[in-house]
Amino acid sequence: MGRNRQRANRRIHMLDQVTVIDADGHVLETDVEMEQYFDGDFTGHRRTGTFSIFPSLDGWPRGFVRGLNKVTKIDVNSWIQFIEGSKISAAVLYPTAGLSAGLIQDHDWACVVSRMYNNWLYDRYCKIDKRLKGVALLPVQYPSEAANELRRCVKEYGMVAGLLPAVTKLNKGFGHQDFHPIYKVAQELNVPLTVHGAVSANLGFDFLQTMSMIHTLEHPIAQMIQLTSIVLDGVFDLFPKLRIGFLEAGAGWIPYMMDRMDEKDHIDRKRKHFPLSVKPSEYFKRGNIYVTCETDEKTLDVVAREMGEDYMMYPTDFPHEREAGVFAKDIPEFWERTDLSERVKRKVFSENAKRFYNM
Repeated sequence: MGRNRQRANRRIHMLDQVTVIDADGHVLETDVEMEQYFDGDFTGHRRTGTFSIFPSLDGWPRGFVRGLNKVTKIDVNSWIQFIEGSKISAAVLYPTAGLSAGLIQDHDWACVVSRMYNNWLYDRYCKIDKRLKGVALLPVQYPSEAANELRRCVKEYGMVAGLLPAVTKLNKGFGHQDFHPIYKVAQELNVPLTVHGAVSANLGFDFLQTMSMIHTLEHPIAQMIQLTSIVLDGVFDLFPKLRIGFLEAGAGWIPYMMDRMDEKDHIDRKRKHFPLSVKPSEYFKRGNIYVTCETDEKTLDVVAREMGEDYMMYPTDFPHEREAGVFAKDIPEFWERTDLSERVKRKVFSENAKRFYNM
C-alpha cells in the first residue's frame, strides 16, 4: 500500500508540472449579446428576434438539454474559472452556433456576420484575459474577404487561427483553387487554419432518424471529405508551410484515411500520373496536418506510432456535450494512461498545440 501511495503521489506531482493547452474549447454565443457588434450598413437597424443570426446546424433540437446537467450558459468568468480550476494555461475558443456559418447563402451577409462574431469574441473574451485565444470565423463564401478578415483578426486582435466551417453550401471542397487567397494569407502570417464540424446537413445521411446516429457521423464524415479535398487537390504543395487542423472528430480516423489516400496515390503513380510531390501521409508527418484527439480513444498509441507523436492536440470541448463536472477528470485520467509514454502525453497536452497555433 505504501509503495502504491508513493507512486500515486509521484504521478500527481509530475502532473502538476505539466503545461496544458486546450486546443478546442467553445463559447456559447447568443444573438442578444452579439447583435450590438454589427457594423457598417447593419449598425442601428432593428432586428426581429424570431430568426437567429446563424442558421440551424441541421434542424435537430440541439438547444434543449435532456437528462444531463450540462452547461447551458457561459461567459468569460465561467471560462476563467474553468481554466484555473483545471490548471489549463491557455484555451483556444471556437463558436457554437457559428459552426453553421458555412450554410449562409448570402455571401455579403456571411461577411457581416463573421465580422460581428469576431468583434464580439475579442471584446467579450480575448481582450479580458490573454489566456483565452480567439479563432477568427471566416466567411468562406467570399474567399478574398475571408483572407482580409483573417488578416484583420490576427493583426488587430491577436487571434491565433482562422476557422473553416467543415460543411458549406458551396458545392466545392476546401481543396478548390477558389480558397487559395485564404491559404496564401494564412501562410504569410504563419497562422493555422482549422476545419471544425458540427453540421450534418448536406452530408448524405439526412434519412437517419436519431440524434445519436447523426452525432456519431457528422464530425468524422465532414472531416474526411475536407481532408481528402485539401490533400488530393495539392494544397500543401502550393502552400508548403500551411498548417491545417481537423478538430473534434478524434484522431483514430487519420491512419485509415491516410492509407486510403496513399493507395490512391500509388495507383496514380503506376499510371504515370503524379499529381502530388509526396504521398499523402507525408503531409501529416511533415507538419501540415494536425488533429485533436479524445482523451479516451483506444487507438491513440497506434496513431502516435503510425503517424508520429507531434500532431495530436488535447481539446476539452468545454462546455459541450457532457455534464459540467466531468471535464475536470479528463486531464488526470489521460495522464494515468499506460499505453502512451510520458513524452507523448506532454506533447498532446501542450507542445503540439504551441507549435500548431504558434503560441
